[in-house]
Amino acid sequence: MRKIKIINGNIITPYRIITNGTVLISGDHIELISEKDIAAPGYEVIDAKGYYVSPGFIDIHIHGGGGHDFMDGTEEAYLKIAEVHAMYGTTAMAPTTLTCAREDLLKAVDLYRSANSKNIKGAQFIGMHLEGPYFALSQSGAQDPRYIRNPDVEEYREIIAYGADVIKRWSVAPELPGAIEMGKYLRANGIIAAIAHTDAIYEEVLEAVENGYSLATHLYSAMSGVTRRNTYRYAGVIESAFLIDAMDVEIIADGIHLPPPLLKLVYKIKGPDRIALITDAMRGAGMPEGESVLGNKDTGLKVIIENGVAIMADRSSFAGSVATADRLIRTMVRMADIPLVEAVRMLSKSPATMMGVESEKGSLAAGKDADILIFDDNINIKITMIKGTVVYTSTDFA
Repeated sequence: MRKIKIINGNIITPYRIITNGTVLISGDHIELISEKDIAAPGYEVIDAKGYYVSPGFIDIHIHGGGGHDFMDGTEEAYLKIAEVHAMYGTTAMAPTTLTCAREDLLKAVDLYRSANSKNIKGAQFIGMHLEGPYFALSQSGAQDPRYIRNPDVEEYREIIAYGADVIKRWSVAPELPGAIEMGKYLRANGIIAAIAHTDAIYEEVLEAVENGYSLATHLYSAMSGVTRRNTYRYAGVIESAFLIDAMDVEIIADGIHLPPPLLKLVYKIKGPDRIALITDAMRGAGMPEGESVLGNKDTGLKVIIENGVAIMADRSSFAGSVATADRLIRTMVRMADIPLVEAVRMLSKSPATMMGVESEKGSLAAGKDADILIFDDNINIKITMIKGTVVYTSTDFA
């Protein structure tokens, strides 16, 4: 069993930083976190050189990266996306689909299973996130409108039965006919029911939360705010997420989808334990700017990557993020003035709790998976370790 000792690190816990602490790792688990140097004969030593030692980042909403998309329909895409994002600090992720045909969802389940068994160099898969196809057409965003439809009870029950071991989350517009019953069914099957691409008003959101929905997918993006109907104003999903304390939210913290004032507002109202930072990254993450494709490389939507974000070809709206996890932390700390400890918590402990893997991942504690990062003051990743194995080391860290 491989044994590793990390020394000279500023260790980030969920609530504080341990200066010049020590981490002991046995095999694939953390053995000990200490404020002092611990004698450990026979352990391989990694000198953190005064940098931060952090829990690995957990991305619960991600579509692609490195020129690949989970909708490409290949095992290679799954593996390469996991490897690329590990370079930027992601140690666990929830591969996310797009609105598509039933057959494509079933194929995605098969590919998840086969790729998961071979994924030894990239971020671990912690369950699939199905984003669509049950959305409000008026809030389609960059989702392909050809496949948007109302919940089909026979369809979603078949898909859940087929992928019961891997489907952990499903994003749905709760105001659609049949969506409330679907929320109940998802919860009964241990699947997170999330609200997304929706024009729901507060009363509809409240009913949804009472019937299983617990998470707002990419808050502010493709969802209703205050609307006026026949003179009267109605609170939308955004206001509902703020009002309902029990709702979790995720935010695309690239500094573009949400500018700093909105990042600060979400943080102020919801607090770090109810927020998950997500990349929502498409294939352009980690790639040069220019033309790209959202979704399947052959049949997806043509988009343009410029100024650090993907936009529709007609420049009418955003078409996805090209963020990596390290960028999310930089944005929250530098642009939104969030303490580093809490920014890291929103990309580790909080998403781990939402996904139900907090007993294994999300924080540096004895007994948990040795998913560990070393990064500098600029959140440049120096080392990525997944379950005790170093899968990435930067060229300037030897």
